[in-house]
Amino acid sequence: MRQPHQLRFPFAKPVHLWDFARLFPQREITHMAFAIIKTGGRQYRVAQGDTIDVDLLEAEPGKQVVIADVLMHADGDNVSHGAPIDGAKVTAEVVEQRKDKKVVAYKFRRRKGYHRTVGHRRKLTRLKIKSISVGGKKSAKKEAAE
Repeated sequence: MRQPHQLRFPFAKPVHLWDFARLFPQREITHMAFAIIKTGGRQYRVAQGDTIDVDLLEAEPGKQVVIADVLMHADGDNVSHGAPIDGAKVTAEVVEQRKDKKVVAYKFRRRKGYHRTVGHRRKLTRLKIKSISVGGKKSAKKEAAE
């Protein structure tokens, strides 16, 4: 009995994923440091040089903002996490204050003559991440336990 691929293509040999390894040479993988921060009730994964939109912050464009709620930091094999990490901070520059796209909510009840249109535009702050720093000191609780 012939295999299904041999019925359609008698000249074809079975191909497996590992046969394609020669087409994709191995590159050196560089691990980029990143952090997970919390601001405005949301969490964001950021790396140095990233630009993100967060809920409105009271800062003018061009000013520096320091975010101290760093929930996790990873740099290669070194991963630290906490709620938040003691001494860790992310420094960002405010690029602009802007509004998000319009969100329209349309309410409708069939056969009742009822329809309402409501909408809003979220106010956002665009941040450019300048640096991520992690404090090297241990918390007092950990030192007391040791």
